[in-house]
Amino acid sequence: MRSTVTEDVQSWIRQLIVERGLAPGSPLPTEAELVELFEVSRVSVREALKALQALHVVEIRRGFGTFVGSLSLAPFVEGLAFRAAVRHRNGEPSLYELMRVREALETGLIDSVVTTVPQEDLDVLRGLVDAMEAEAAEGEIARSTDRAFHLALYRSLENHLLSEVLDAFWAAMDQVRGVLGDSREDPAATCAHHREIVEAVAAGDRARAVLAMSTHFDALRTRLAPER
Repeated sequence: MRSTVTEDVQSWIRQLIVERGLAPGSPLPTEAELVELFEVSRVSVREALKALQALHVVEIRRGFGTFVGSLSLAPFVEGLAFRAAVRHRNGEPSLYELMRVREALETGLIDSVVTTVPQEDLDVLRGLVDAMEAEAAEGEIARSTDRAFHLALYRSLENHLLSEVLDAFWAAMDQVRGVLGDSREDPAATCAHHREIVEAVAAGDRARAVLAMSTHFDALRTRLAPER
């Protein structure tokens, strides 16, 4: 299907950002300059900028101009969560599929963490498990603590995109579970699983770490698996 002028302008603005090496927060040409540069109408430029702002590609600051946006994965998270929620309501195993993708990422990466994690990260991870245990004693582990654990676990890989992707899948899955009222694993079991992951990594035991991560997903996998 042929693209519209607005879609073309969106593509050209993205290309301009890449070719000029602009970073988040960098100023973009004014509307008038973009109109002249692309030889299109002001309406087409405005529509393109609004669409790109929704995707966090640009940020429009009234009275100041247009700047390169944060380029975050927030729109991806929202789309992923919405897709999973709708398809789940229609009887499709979308939540299970989302969980399996996250499991594949984390189980596949834990092997590398074993060889790269520094002592300070282990201290942070143990502290987070301690916090989980304190929260579990009160009846429920805070989602923010669980999320912080999984982000800290892969910090030593020093891969910013990886951290964003993992967090995106975590956030999308958490959103969908909240909307659909999915129950969470027993808090005591969750604490035990996270503790075992940390100790396996600390021991430098790759096989044990992979098994610990897989075990962590067992209950969720069983609960969300589609009926045969």
